Amino acid sequence: MKSQGAAKNAANNEVQVEKTAATEEKPAEKIDFSNVKIEPLFEETVDFDTFSKSDFRAVKVEACEAVPKSKKLLKFTLNDGTDRKRTILSGIHEYYEPEELVGKTCIAIVNLPPREMMGIASEGMLISAVHEEDGREGLNLLMVDDRIPAGAKLY
Repeated sequence: MKSQGAAKNAANNEVQVEKTAATEEKPAEKIDFSNVKIEPLFEETVDFDTFSKSDFRAVKVEACEAVPKSKKLLKFTLNDGTDRKRTILSGIHEYYEPEELVGKTCIAIVNLPPREMMGIASEGMLISAVHEEDGREGLNLLMVDDRIPAGAKLY
């Protein structure tokens, strides 16, 4: 004799199997790096105390816009986990449109002194990976899982 919940459990198991099949990871797409050049590693070393002074944090992009009169600069309004908004300018407009970055979680160095660019104070630096491919510079803004909260410290 079946219990009263047997039919319900069987239906739940079928739904779970469907969910598992739908969420299975697809095989990673092969990327051809044969035409990619990267900069050589620095020969100069940095001592640990100097490196540990850099404050890397996860930041959430709340707004992003092109800086007027600049072909390269994007102005980011970031949530850095504090009560105030942080502004960082980055010369990545050639690689990204502002609207595609809103809502993303990125990595920034937040303890650099402010630097004026186009009359706007930039309060840090977003981290990107740069390479050369087929004679052209390529750039990828470092973006991380959106489940990482704004202000999370990176080590």
